[in-house]
Amino acid sequence: METRRWLNQSQPQTLYIAVFLMYMTAAFTLLFGLNDAPYFVAYARLTDSASAADLLTNVTRVVVIAGSVAAGYGISNERKWGYKLGVAIAALPLVVLLYVCIAYQVSPFDFAVLSLMFNVAEFALLVHPQSREYERIWFK
Repeated sequence: METRRWLNQSQPQTLYIAVFLMYMTAAFTLLFGLNDAPYFVAYARLTDSASAADLLTNVTRVVVIAGSVAAGYGISNERKWGYKLGVAIAALPLVVLLYVCIAYQVSPFDFAVLSLMFNVAEFALLVHPQSREYERIWFK
Protein backbone atom coordinates (compact mmCIF):
# COMPACT_ATOMS: atom_id res chain seq x y z
CA MET A 1 0.00 0.00 0.00
CA GLU A 2 1.43 3.33 -1.05
CA THR A 3 1.22 6.13 1.48
CA ARG A 4 0.59 9.75 0.61
CA ARG A 5 2.29 12.45 2.63
CA TRP A 6 2.50 16.22 2.78
CA LEU A 7 6.09 16.23 4.10
CA ASN A 8 8.66 13.50 3.54
CA GLN A 9 11.38 13.49 6.18
CA SER A 10 13.35 10.77 4.41
CA GLN A 11 14.23 13.13 1.55
CA PRO A 12 17.42 15.22 1.57
CA GLN A 13 17.41 18.31 3.72
CA THR A 14 17.38 20.59 0.67
CA LEU A 15 14.17 19.10 -0.72
CA TYR A 16 12.52 18.91 2.70
CA ILE A 17 13.14 22.61 3.37
CA ALA A 18 12.09 23.56 -0.18
CA VAL A 19 8.76 21.76 0.28
CA PHE A 20 8.25 23.51 3.60
CA LEU A 21 9.01 26.88 1.95
CA MET A 22 6.49 26.09 -0.80
CA TYR A 23 3.77 25.50 1.75
CA MET A 24 4.79 28.70 3.57
CA THR A 25 4.67 30.62 0.28
CA ALA A 26 1.17 29.33 -0.41
CA ALA A 27 -0.01 30.18 3.11
CA PHE A 28 1.47 33.69 3.12
CA THR A 29 0.15 34.37 -0.38
CA LEU A 30 -3.29 33.25 0.73
CA LEU A 31 -3.19 35.38 3.88
CA PHE A 32 -1.33 38.49 2.74
CA GLY A 33 -1.32 38.42 -1.06
CA LEU A 34 1.67 38.69 -3.34
CA ASN A 35 4.40 41.24 -3.44
CA ASP A 36 2.25 43.12 -5.95
CA ALA A 37 4.76 45.79 -6.85
CA PRO A 38 6.57 44.05 -9.77
CA TYR A 39 3.37 42.80 -11.34
CA PHE A 40 1.62 46.10 -10.89
CA VAL A 41 4.51 48.14 -12.30
CA ALA A 42 4.90 45.95 -15.37
CA TYR A 43 1.29 45.67 -16.40
CA ALA A 44 0.09 49.11 -15.36
CA ARG A 45 2.77 50.58 -17.64
CA LEU A 46 2.08 48.17 -20.48
CA THR A 47 -1.69 48.52 -20.48
CA ASP A 48 -2.14 51.93 -18.83
CA SER A 49 -4.79 50.24 -16.75
CA ALA A 50 -4.79 49.44 -13.07
CA SER A 51 -7.68 46.99 -13.54
CA ALA A 52 -5.59 44.82 -15.88
CA ALA A 53 -2.80 44.81 -13.32
CA ASP A 54 -5.25 43.81 -10.59
CA LEU A 55 -6.62 40.99 -12.71
CA LEU A 56 -3.13 39.69 -13.45
CA THR A 57 -2.18 39.91 -9.79
CA ASN A 58 -5.25 37.90 -8.76
CA VAL A 59 -4.64 35.25 -11.42
CA THR A 60 -0.97 35.04 -10.42
CA ARG A 61 -1.98 34.73 -6.77
CA VAL A 62 -4.20 31.72 -7.53
CA VAL A 63 -1.51 30.12 -9.70
CA VAL A 64 1.15 30.58 -7.00
CA ILE A 65 -1.08 29.16 -4.24
CA ALA A 66 -2.32 26.14 -6.21
CA GLY A 67 1.06 25.52 -7.84
CA SER A 68 3.00 25.70 -4.58
CA VAL A 69 0.68 23.28 -2.79
CA ALA A 70 0.59 20.86 -5.75
CA ALA A 71 4.36 20.99 -6.21
CA GLY A 72 5.03 20.47 -2.51
CA TYR A 73 2.68 17.50 -2.44
CA GLY A 74 4.22 16.07 -5.62
CA ILE A 75 7.76 16.43 -4.32
CA SER A 76 6.83 14.87 -0.98
CA ASN A 77 5.42 11.88 -2.83
CA GLU A 78 8.49 11.69 -5.09
CA ARG A 79 6.88 12.58 -8.40
CA LYS A 80 8.83 14.11 -11.28
CA TRP A 81 5.92 16.39 -12.23
CA GLY A 82 5.98 17.83 -8.70
CA TYR A 83 9.66 18.67 -8.95
CA LYS A 84 9.28 20.31 -12.36
CA LEU A 85 6.25 22.27 -11.21
CA GLY A 86 8.13 23.34 -8.08
CA VAL A 87 11.05 24.69 -10.08
CA ALA A 88 8.66 26.56 -12.39
CA ILE A 89 6.65 28.04 -9.52
CA ALA A 90 9.82 29.04 -7.67
CA ALA A 91 11.26 30.67 -10.81
CA LEU A 92 8.09 32.58 -11.77
CA PRO A 93 8.47 35.51 -9.33
CA LEU A 94 12.19 35.76 -10.05
CA VAL A 95 11.63 35.93 -13.82
CA VAL A 96 8.93 38.58 -13.48
CA LEU A 97 11.08 40.62 -11.12
CA LEU A 98 14.06 40.35 -13.47
CA TYR A 99 11.91 41.47 -16.39
CA VAL A 100 10.55 44.47 -14.47
CA CYS A 101 14.01 45.48 -13.26
CA ILE A 102 15.50 45.33 -16.76
CA ALA A 103 12.56 46.78 -18.68
CA TYR A 104 11.91 49.70 -16.33
CA GLN A 105 15.41 50.14 -14.93
CA VAL A 106 14.47 49.79 -11.30
CA SER A 107 16.39 48.09 -8.54
CA PRO A 108 15.16 44.74 -7.21
CA PHE A 109 15.67 46.20 -3.75
CA ASP A 110 12.88 48.70 -4.42
CA PHE A 111 10.50 45.80 -3.79
CA ALA A 112 10.12 43.57 -0.72
CA VAL A 113 13.60 42.29 0.08
CA LEU A 114 12.39 39.59 2.48
CA SER A 115 10.08 38.18 -0.18
CA LEU A 116 12.95 38.22 -2.66
CA MET A 117 15.17 36.31 -0.21
CA PHE A 118 12.54 33.58 0.25
CA ASN A 119 12.05 33.28 -3.52
CA VAL A 120 15.78 32.94 -4.13
CA ALA A 121 16.18 30.44 -1.27
CA GLU A 122 13.29 28.29 -2.52
CA PHE A 123 14.66 28.22 -6.07
CA ALA A 124 18.24 27.55 -4.89
CA LEU A 125 17.13 24.64 -2.69
CA LEU A 126 15.26 23.02 -5.57
CA VAL A 127 18.10 23.29 -8.10
CA HIS A 128 20.78 22.35 -5.58
CA PRO A 129 22.88 19.39 -6.83
CA GLN A 130 21.76 17.22 -3.92
CA SER A 131 18.08 17.83 -4.76
CA ARG A 132 18.60 17.25 -8.47
CA GLU A 133 20.51 14.02 -7.85
CA TYR A 134 17.84 12.69 -5.50
CA GLU A 135 15.12 13.62 -8.00
CA ARG A 136 16.96 11.94 -10.85
CA ILE A 137 17.44 8.68 -8.95
CA TRP A 138 14.33 8.24 -6.81
CA PHE A 139 11.44 10.17 -8.36
CA LYS A 140 8.91 8.32 -10.55
